Amino acid sequence: MRLRRLVHASVLAVVAVGSMSTVAASAHDGRPQQPQDQTLRSLAARHGLYFGTAVDPDAYAGEPLYKTMVDTQFSTVTAENAMKWESLEPVRGQYNWGPADALVDAARRNHQLVRGHVLSWHSQLPGWLVAGIDDGTIDGPRLRALLKQHITAVVTHFRGRIWQWDVANEAVSDPWETPGAIHLGGDAGSFKQKFADLVGPGWLAEAFRTARAADAKALLFYNDYNIEAFGDGGPGDKTQFVHNLVKQLRAEGVPVDGVGSQGHLSTQYGNYDVLQVADALRRFTDLGVAVALTEVDARSLTQNAGDPALPANGADVAARDQAAAYNYHVLLQACLMNRHCLSFTVWGFTDKHSWIPGWFKNPPEGLGCLWDAAYNPKKSLRTVQGDLVAAGPPLVGQRIAQQPRR
Repeated sequence: MRLRRLVHASVLAVVAVGSMSTVAASAHDGRPQQPQDQTLRSLAARHGLYFGTAVDPDAYAGEPLYKTMVDTQFSTVTAENAMKWESLEPVRGQYNWGPADALVDAARRNHQLVRGHVLSWHSQLPGWLVAGIDDGTIDGPRLRALLKQHITAVVTHFRGRIWQWDVANEAVSDPWETPGAIHLGGDAGSFKQKFADLVGPGWLAEAFRTARAADAKALLFYNDYNIEAFGDGGPGDKTQFVHNLVKQLRAEGVPVDGVGSQGHLSTQYGNYDVLQVADALRRFTDLGVAVALTEVDARSLTQNAGDPALPANGADVAARDQAAAYNYHVLLQACLMNRHCLSFTVWGFTDKHSWIPGWFKNPPEGLGCLWDAAYNPKKSLRTVQGDLVAAGPPLVGQRIAQQPRR
């Protein structure tokens, strides 16, 4: 297939870039370049793995160091917000392609692949659409028609330039919502549930088929959070629900090519070990789909855990720093162990431009990225670099490219 050749060629190009930098260093001082001096893209390319980041267009345009790191450190990029519906069509019928096109054009210049995020989601919708849903002027059939029109327009515009599309994002509930059994939608009475009720249970299949009709070669993903490991398999097990959902869609011939596990973790909770996450990825890839870690970060409380009015003490800061590094390690090791895990994307790479503090305010959280706010490497970065260096055959091999499902 042509896609396999393109992916293979891209991997070779990334490997070549990393190899050339290593050779240059060796020629200069007679020693191999140290892992901490190599880019994440070159370290990951040893395994055919794409290492990516979400990109803030304002920081990219206005901060030279941020731009340089995006251009050199990563082999795939994701628009943090520029491809979401509210950004693309803020005024009904008028698309603003500029920021998203700029990201895609920069990626092409830098020999990077692009993850498209996101086509269908209940959040970050344009105001005119939310208002119509709320006042009833946009009913179920009209919403589905608008969604189909939007997906067709966006995928057609970027056709041939997007490697992976997040076709549907966060379409299912969480176990702490009402009702507790996982379902399509969200908390009873929420906008998310209203959105799910309006589009109906058949919407997911239609969204994937619409995206495939617009681009035959892009890989089409379902993307969600809190699906890094299976629970008890019961009605409150979100990972099991998503697994069953993808299995059903595939059985119906729906072109689902991959599952994206977001990987937003927090050090204040009891998280997973490597083999738990590896088992979850394996169970998904056993369905015939690829997997990717799509939005990885590992946030921490930034204040005293017992009294958020007080600053965290030194011991807490050190423990949280190490716990964050462990969470990155768990997700990356599990991905490396599965040859169908195609990419590992962090949701921002520097704490200076992280979404976390603006979202998690009570109690305050942050410090979730690989570099701190002054672009200094953190333990998380050194752990990721070490994992990429230490991994190898026979348990870690070259990635197996996913073929788009027709």
